This record gives sequence, C-alpha cells and structure tokens, in this order.
Amino acid sequence: MLTRELLATLIIDFFVAFGVIIGGAIIGGIGAFLIGKPPLSVIHDLAGSLKIWAIVAAIGGTFDAITNIERGLFYGTHDDLFKTGFMILAALCGAHSGTVFIQWIVGDSIAS
Repeated sequence: MLTRELLATLIIDFFVAFGVIIGGAIIGGIGAFLIGKPPLSVIHDLAGSLKIWAIVAAIGGTFDAITNIERGLFYGTHDDLFKTGFMILAALCGAHSGTVFIQWIVGDSIAS
C-alpha cells in the first residue's frame, strides 16, 4: 500500500504546504512593510490564515480529493480513500510545521 510513488507524493505534499505558508507569510510581510504596517505582526497573522490554502494547494485542488473520497466510500476502492487521507494528513503536517516555524521566527510562543 505504501509504495514509492505514494511516499514521494506525501513528501511533496508536505513541502508544498510548508512552502505556501513560509512564502506567503514572508511575501505578505514585505507588502506590509511597504504600506507601513508592522511586518512581524502581519507575518504571524498570515501564517495562521493561510493554512487551509496551503492544504488545498498541496493536494492539488479539492475536487480530486473529494472524488477520491467518494470513490473510496461508495465504490469500494479503499486504497483511494487511504491515499487521499494520507495526502491530506501530510499537507496538514506541512502547513502546521510552517506555521510553527513562522511563530518561532517572529518570536511567538510555540506552546500553542
């Protein structure tokens, strides 16, 4: 079940979600600096609000994931259901890791 291709997909999903959080927050912080807002505060806020978009970007859009979940539930192809679940979990871990990394960079407590 855990093939080489699936493992590669999970690693890519993790790092895509991680990169969306890091890149989006830092580029948003640059924009905040240009308009006179406090960049670290904006970076922190963006890291939290970009999580769902990082997950969606990492799994390649929501319609494919929903179709795979439907196929797994109603047509008995449980491998698709597990693969999609693992992909969502990997993307969620990447997005959360990116958020924790940004919180560490801006000096927020990591206990949350």
